[in-house]
Amino acid sequence: MSAGLAHAELIAVLAAVTGDEPRVMTIRSGDALPSGPFELAHRSLQAGLREWVSDQTGHPVGYLEQLYTFADRDRTQDESDSRTISISYLGLVREQAAPGAGKPGWHGWYEYFPWEDHRRGEPEALRAIADHLQRWAEREASRRDHRRRRIEFAFGLNGAAWNEDLTLQRYELMFEAGLVFESGGEEFVGTGRPMFADHRRILATGIARLRAKIKYRPVVFELMPESFTLLQLQRTVEALAGLTLHKPNFRRLIDSHDLIEETGDVTSETGGRPAKLFRYRHAVLEERAFSGSKLPISRN
Repeated sequence: MSAGLAHAELIAVLAAVTGDEPRVMTIRSGDALPSGPFELAHRSLQAGLREWVSDQTGHPVGYLEQLYTFADRDRTQDESDSRTISISYLGLVREQAAPGAGKPGWHGWYEYFPWEDHRRGEPEALRAIADHLQRWAEREASRRDHRRRRIEFAFGLNGAAWNEDLTLQRYELMFEAGLVFESGGEEFVGTGRPMFADHRRILATGIARLRAKIKYRPVVFELMPESFTLLQLQRTVEALAGLTLHKPNFRRLIDSHDLIEETGDVTSETGGRPAKLFRYRHAVLEERAFSGSKLPISRN
């Protein structure tokens, strides 16, 4: 690495849903995302990323799209003259064992963002985080009102609705207020597991992108097995959104867009009556948009 120069890094947010839990592939025993420098030998950015993921995790990569480029000067607490520009990608896979050399492993999203999972009601950590943020807002009179509005909007306070897509905004507010370890301040209970450099910010960006995208493109089927029940499909969407969905509305939405078809088989693995198995209609609906429809979210 040369002093005074910037170099390009490729970094992957590789997501899966396993056992109704959203998961992310990590290296360094959960402390970082798969990444590596973009080298002259790499045919393209995406090809270079696939090589690093293969080397570090041994996990195959299917669906892949560019996520964001991170080039802020204060991305880490490293005060050297060098600078890293990270080009991130979002990948969607079905979880497999990871035999790579980078101490790879799958970890749950909500291990890093415990305040983001609302499937069982308001997370225990959320109220404490909101209290800390409110005290932070009061510290500077000139910024008080602006900070209050940002907190209320991002965290759904004082009559504002919780918006699951604002994962990144919530994390960045907590970073600004010094509530997360990566900001160099005191680490508070309930603010999640930290990651190397700004990898948790990059993961938050990937979560926000995927939560928004499942509302208008059928990318959720990249995470599903070849055949699945309607309940499995609903629970996968709920895991990603961190919210519960109204069952009849969800099924009407799926039916209205003709996204799936019956396989003719059933499964008894649900523990009740045998459930029909479905598959995604690839030939008819490949990359078809949901026409702007939103997730039918139950907020009971």
